[in-house]
Amino acid sequence: MVETKSEAQTVAVQLFDPPMCCSTGLCGPTVDQTLVDVDEMMRALNAEGVRAERYQLTTHPHAFLSNPEVMRLLRERIAEALPITVVRGKVLKVGAYPTMSEIKTALNNGG
Repeated sequence: MVETKSEAQTVAVQLFDPPMCCSTGLCGPTVDQTLVDVDEMMRALNAEGVRAERYQLTTHPHAFLSNPEVMRLLRERIAEALPITVVRGKVLKVGAYPTMSEIKTALNNGG
C-alpha cells in the first residue's frame, strides 16, 4: 500500500524502525523484549483509537522519503538515528524507542 500525504498526516504516531527480519522484529530464535514492548504499545495505541504505524526502510521507503525530518536525521546519523518516533508530525525520539508515557505526553501536548 502506498501512503498518500493526507494519510500520513492522519497518523498520530509513526515509528521508523531499523532493518529487521520482519515487520515487528518478533521472529527468529530469540525475542528482544524491547520489540515485544513496542509491538504491545502500538497495538494498545491503535486499540485506544490513536492511529499508530511502524515503517521499515526496505518495505515502506515512501514513508521515509515523504518525511523530510526523518530523511535529514538518516543523512546525518545514518543507522544510529533509527528508530525514529514521530508524533503528530514532530520528531519525539531518535535512536531509541519511546515509552508509552512519552508518547501519551506528546499526544496530550499536541505532538
